[in-house]
Amino acid sequence: MKTPPSEAGRTANRPASFSRWLVLLALMLGTGSLDATTLDTIGLTLLNTLATNANGTGVRVAQVEAYATGTGDFEVNPNAASQPASRFTYYSSSGTASAFPNSVGTESAHADEVADYFYGLAQGVATNAAHVDNYDASYFVTGGSIAGTYVVYLPNANLNDPVVNQSFNLVVATTNEQKAVDTAYDNYAAQYKTLFVTAIGNGGAVNPPATSYNGLGVGAYGGNSSTGPTPDNGRAKPDLVAPEQETSFAAPYVSGAAALLIQAGLRGDGGSDTNSAVNIATLRALLINGALKPLGWTNASPSPLDPRYGSGVLNVFNSYKQLTGGKHGYSVSATLSTGSAHPPTGSSAAVSTLSGWDFNTNTSTTTLDGVNHYYFNVTNGVAGAPFTVTATLAWNRHQNKSAINVLKLFLYNTANSNLVAASVSTVDNLQHVWVPRLPAGRYDLQVWKTGGPTVVTGMEPYALAFEFFTMPLRLAKSTNNVTLSWPVYPAGFALQGAKDLTGASSWNTSLPAPVVNGALNLNQVTVGLTNDGQFFRLSRP
Repeated sequence: MKTPPSEAGRTANRPASFSRWLVLLALMLGTGSLDATTLDTIGLTLLNTLATNANGTGVRVAQVEAYATGTGDFEVNPNAASQPASRFTYYSSSGTASAFPNSVGTESAHADEVADYFYGLAQGVATNAAHVDNYDASYFVTGGSIAGTYVVYLPNANLNDPVVNQSFNLVVATTNEQKAVDTAYDNYAAQYKTLFVTAIGNGGAVNPPATSYNGLGVGAYGGNSSTGPTPDNGRAKPDLVAPEQETSFAAPYVSGAAALLIQAGLRGDGGSDTNSAVNIATLRALLINGALKPLGWTNASPSPLDPRYGSGVLNVFNSYKQLTGGKHGYSVSATLSTGSAHPPTGSSAAVSTLSGWDFNTNTSTTTLDGVNHYYFNVTNGVAGAPFTVTATLAWNRHQNKSAINVLKLFLYNTANSNLVAASVSTVDNLQHVWVPRLPAGRYDLQVWKTGGPTVVTGMEPYALAFEFFTMPLRLAKSTNNVTLSWPVYPAGFALQGAKDLTGASSWNTSLPAPVVNGALNLNQVTVGLTNDGQFFRLSRP
């Protein structure tokens, strides 16, 4: 890749017809559908009910937009997002402007709709973002398969926007071209601690920059969406999905959620180590780990994620709750000869919570593997209670490195040293474990770093998000009614009822919506008693 030119050189080096090589992910406008139901689905309604001012306050964001007509239409009209014009700065190869309208570009209906879902006051996620830098995509990338290899012109200084939403992608001719784009984005992300959130495309292969290692690729749940893995080496993309018809409009949900987590992390909601809480690896781990598995979710080992849904459907409430579970270090760290077995140790230590995160390091050498053991006593005091465990390990591709260190994630039962689950991809810089029916017991969650000749760096920083839970359903009877209650966290459960147990079709899914009791952190539903016997259950796809 070229060294980015000076600001004065950007215009001179940019092809005049660049717009024909850059592909919008939604050419049909008005297809977005963010409403109360969608806000419920992604966990924002519940988060706003139970958390204080989770709205992106103090976080700068960027919105990068492509144009389809060649007339420079990439700009957000502040009125479309019900935001003050003073909150925006506009950048293109024609210059910079701090007012709207201006001479450096024109309004884009696509950009307006993306903005509405990202930070729009009426129906957005990060509604109080501190500032929006609105970029013409040609300010970032030029070239293409018609003119030749893409050249990424990411600025050679920090944009100072920790979250960058990109509702466009690039149609590349070769995997080498894809890898060159990925490298440029990964280098910038690693150097300036920037999380790029990119729509993966509305069908066909996942295109860059959604294929970058250090960013999040977002698909559309229930809409038109590309399918992974990546063309170059089969990495898992998308990372997660959000409910929309087009991926252009799914990505800003995730970008907004990332801004909320940054706000929460910086103000100490995740503990005193605020730098670790907002590291892009931590953000990736939390957002991926908080996602809900849709019906039909599956992954084929060694891929850690589903090629259609990634880790599942965005749920910012779950991610936030895992952040607030706090940072918890490993119980034991050990090294062993490369390739040796790594069963649980005899340690009696245990992580003090079943929901939380860590940002730590693991070290290996050309002859030694490194293993960090996280021990959990998984019980709620009820005999035979089944648990669900979700754990995500994420780390970054280092700046100016073509390869990644190989880290793996293992879950062992300490009672018999049996392996319960593992995520062992050698090409991804994330691992993901999900076990929906885990017996109570003591478990060893291991972060394992491969040693040997392929080690890129001896010490590797990583982020780990984890959640072990069981979901009790409780019943309280009064004279004429019965009140059913269950915890608000984790989210995603629906109450069902039946008069008998003759078959699945007998379950009624149209019971009243739960009322959130914030003081008790419970969902509560009250139903009338009848003369017939009634059964209830909680269902989660």
